[in-house]
Amino acid sequence: MLVVGNWKMYKTPSETVEFCSALAERLDGIEDVDIAICPPYTSLADAVRTLAGTEIAVAAQNVHWAEEGAYTGEVSAAMLRELGVYGAIVGHSERRQYFGESDETVARRAVAARAAGLEVIACVGESQEERESGQTELVLKLQVEAVKDALPDGDVVLAYEPVWAIGTGKTATSELAQEAHAFIKSLYDVPVLYGGSVKPENAAELMGMPGIDGALVGGASLEVESFAAIVEAAYGL
Repeated sequence: MLVVGNWKMYKTPSETVEFCSALAERLDGIEDVDIAICPPYTSLADAVRTLAGTEIAVAAQNVHWAEEGAYTGEVSAAMLRELGVYGAIVGHSERRQYFGESDETVARRAVAARAAGLEVIACVGESQEERESGQTELVLKLQVEAVKDALPDGDVVLAYEPVWAIGTGKTATSELAQEAHAFIKSLYDVPVLYGGSVKPENAAELMGMPGIDGALVGGASLEVESFAAIVEAAYGL
């Protein structure tokens, strides 16, 4: 079971140190659950230092496909590795929606990250409009197969994040989530996290479904108690 906190554009370096210290103390003794947090780039080094010696990993929210070059605003896998970062998210729906990420660029980022030794969490998911028009499986198929074609050995974690459930307070029912996870795994047999308004109140039910291998947590990962409660829900399964 893997529980990942995606902080998005929240927390300064000093806030990160405070949070990580409290989280490490709060989750001391938790076993059999892999835990990672994904702070903004400016807080990665502080998170790595604060969590050194703990079982909590630090990952980035994105990574570029080039080793170096004239890519203003981007960060390479080698830069992340030198910081001590363990992995990276690629293809988050907000990157696709606001910054023009495509299935092709997501795949390129995933390949570069793996080649540099970073673990990868590649996000897939449909919008409300796509679900209502019956295109969910087509959208998922295209997104999943782009990653599979790029990483055919399966050395990746996917995160199913129905776009209509991100930051909206809406959550896919456990049955809907399980149905989507089963479909994704029929295409690509890799671990699949659920990410769509995961909260302490629904975490155990969602992660208790047979096709769900953990959670990619957004807003609920910004408070120590709520994120710890989700980790504890995974620990109790």
